[in-house]
Amino acid sequence: MINTNKQQRWQKKKASIRKKISGTTACPRLTVYRSGKHIYAQIIDDTSGRTLVAASTLSKDVKEELKNASSPKDVAKLVGASTAKKALQKNIQQVVYDRNGYLYHGRVKAVADGAREAGLKF
Repeated sequence: MINTNKQQRWQKKKASIRKKISGTTACPRLTVYRSGKHIYAQIIDDTSGRTLVAASTLSKDVKEELKNASSPKDVAKLVGASTAKKALQKNIQQVVYDRNGYLYHGRVKAVADGAREAGLKF
């Protein structure tokens, strides 16, 4: 189980980031959540409170590509690229990146790199 102090620190860090970052209709928010096994990415319009695009390691289109990935960073990069492709199909070119309280390192950074390589601007 997660230590309550550690969880409280993460929630506090997450809240301070969300004070500064907000997704609009013109520039939605790309947020990342990572668990021990999986990684999730969503593009959210905060003004309407709707998720516009979502991808994860559990998505059918990403699962097929995961067979070629050798490391967790490669998997995260594929999730970021898949999210970006879906966003570009919905005519979303620019987003604000929300690291969701995590350090910008490892899998969280790989999602951002994959999305940038696929054509998203942030």
